[in-house]
Amino acid sequence: MQTNRRPLADRLALFPRLGLADLPTPLEPMQRLTAHLGGPRLWVKREDATGLGFGGNKLRKLDYVLHEAIAKGADTIVSGGVVQSNSQRQVAAVAAKLGLACHLAVYHGRLEPPTGEYKSSGNAFLNRLYGAHLHEVPWTGDRNEAIRTLVGDLETKGHKPYFVPYGVSNALGAVGYATTIAEIEAQAAQSGFVPSAIVHCSGSAGTQAGLVVGAAIAMPGTGIVGIDIDAEPERVRADVMKFVLEASELLDVSFAARIEVVAGHAGPAYGVPHDATIEAIRLAGRLEALALDPVYSGKGLAGLIALIRQGRWRKDEDVIFLHTGGAPALFAYQSALGI
Repeated sequence: MQTNRRPLADRLALFPRLGLADLPTPLEPMQRLTAHLGGPRLWVKREDATGLGFGGNKLRKLDYVLHEAIAKGADTIVSGGVVQSNSQRQVAAVAAKLGLACHLAVYHGRLEPPTGEYKSSGNAFLNRLYGAHLHEVPWTGDRNEAIRTLVGDLETKGHKPYFVPYGVSNALGAVGYATTIAEIEAQAAQSGFVPSAIVHCSGSAGTQAGLVVGAAIAMPGTGIVGIDIDAEPERVRADVMKFVLEASELLDVSFAARIEVVAGHAGPAYGVPHDATIEAIRLAGRLEALALDPVYSGKGLAGLIALIRQGRWRKDEDVIFLHTGGAPALFAYQSALGI
């Protein structure tokens, strides 16, 4: 394996993309939240602003993953997630844009519906709007088994399905997400700072893996801090490492960085907001006009706020919060948030 001297942008240029996402996404200061918390200097990377289908971080991965699907002649995209999955919504939107059929394995049983509107509003509504075919399946703990079964069923019926894993999290998805680091490196330099850390919610692990690999090449002094939102920090950490190693092979780089997944901020369970989540959502909305969701980005910011209050960074340091999107889920949780 080669050294990491070749620029990240040059490595990423070897991988074709469809151009689905509106890039680069903005990097903006959060001056009012910084003042409220007393530092460090906070910034937000607006991955909610990727465009298509209400945006979100998965579009950046799908840009690369679905280029492979098109190249292989797929006529159907197959993926899955829980009822209010942000990933499913972005897959459905992309399939509609590309004129491909979309079949989604919708997992039931991972969490009890927190509201009466949970099953029909938010992302669930948008999946139907975008024309996805929804297949209700029980949650077994295996994120991809039902998706693979659905692929097999469609193949027997003469379709050409392409498997998109839960969260669009695989090696190629992680490579696609490393593009975020290339953008942040340039944007931070233009604003005159080097971030001490990039903090984000971490669940299916592909986003964090892409950030870790990209930072190892382009921003080795910047820590990548994943906030576990699954209440499964060891599983998340193991999956991040798996995708990091696989993406490193694709990018032809060596890897020796530390994987940091911070536990304790997922609340009682996946998909269940707690008081810290609701506080973070309120602060983001009222101080920065940001809409965070209660499953992912809200818990990610809750973790960042807790680390700041614990004194993790000095006031003169710069820390970036990665807003992964997910605003449509707010409408499915409205009566549970007390807002």
